[in-house]
Amino acid sequence: MQRTNSHTPICLTDGDPAFAMLIDQVGPFSLKPEKKRSPFEALVRAVAHQQLNGKAATTILGRFINLFGDAAFPSPKQVEEIEFEELRRIGFSRAKAGYVKAIAQAALTGIVPGRKEIEVLEDEAIIERLTQIKGVGRWSVEMFLMFGLGRPDVLPIHDYGVRNGFAIVYRKRKLPTPAQVQKHGERWRPHRTTAAWYLWRAVDLARETKLVMNF
Repeated sequence: MQRTNSHTPICLTDGDPAFAMLIDQVGPFSLKPEKKRSPFEALVRAVAHQQLNGKAATTILGRFINLFGDAAFPSPKQVEEIEFEELRRIGFSRAKAGYVKAIAQAALTGIVPGRKEIEVLEDEAIIERLTQIKGVGRWSVEMFLMFGLGRPDVLPIHDYGVRNGFAIVYRKRKLPTPAQVQKHGERWRPHRTTAAWYLWRAVDLARETKLVMNF
């Protein structure tokens, strides 16, 4: 018998025993957004994590922050003024170093809004605005919406982990297309961030050989 948490949105489990069992195995939703970070910092961090595992990205970000002394995180002006090769030296690829510079310039010109301004913008308006910046794609902005702003209805359909989790939960032989995830995900509105988080956890559980979907 499923024992899904009483706080679980019914749209995630109603008529969906596979997803209900996943939630039962994972437990309560526990994503905690880093809301104190500025949009500038969140975007730099998202770019640093592109195509890298968490440990490698964290190491490079630590070196990046150390370039600027004792500040918790550098300002856009500081990043704009630092030499390009300094960013290369700490481990950023040539492309990523350029992206970090572009984000800093966009913050200084107002394309990257401040915290108060961005809070009142709709998700798609934020995506449209920030993807103007070189190197900032939809995935990076979606990660910011989820982990930086705590927006509740974001489904990153191009994310490999989300698609892989979907294949695991619904026992698909092939990785689903983004369009397939999007179509199925309509039933999860307005809690698609929660659904995405559980799909990531499905990958973790499968890796640990603990996910048994018998119903």
